[in-house]
Amino acid sequence: MENHSTKNTTFFRFEDLRVYHRALDYIDWVYSSTGLFPDENAKDLISKLNSSAQTIAFYLAEGSARNKSQFIYYLKMAKSNVRECVVLTAIFEKQGIMTDTQVEESRNFLMELTKMIGALIGSLQRSSNRNRERDNGGNGGSANNDFVLDESIDIKKY
Repeated sequence: MENHSTKNTTFFRFEDLRVYHRALDYIDWVYSSTGLFPDENAKDLISKLNSSAQTIAFYLAEGSARNKSQFIYYLKMAKSNVRECVVLTAIFEKQGIMTDTQVEESRNFLMELTKMIGALIGSLQRSSNRNRERDNGGNGGSANNDFVLDESIDIKKY
């Protein structure tokens, strides 16, 4: 008989990240909101917003499979895409394509994603610094930069 772990994690580490699920929520919001836009001229902008929103989740997923420094790089790229979505939201607002309510909802999602990604970056950097200090003090070697779920990071927080 198999011994099943009581630990509730998924095979893909990024699926344990709250920020990843929040990015998926934003993608759903973008799809449902932009699907209501009557302006045929906004098609290119709609496509760009959809793509930018998706890329946030893609960077979170891709980065989670890398070492800590690379994961931080991918998280920063995800934040760049968040900012791209902010600009696109502002363009939609200026063009009168998004309502004030939609603009506020989009910006709230994007502010939340920025904060969550920033907190995860900070946690990874602190963890790397602790490992580096421990390794340099203990054996003089370099820190192990691999991203490990069970390490001192509570992945469910992000």
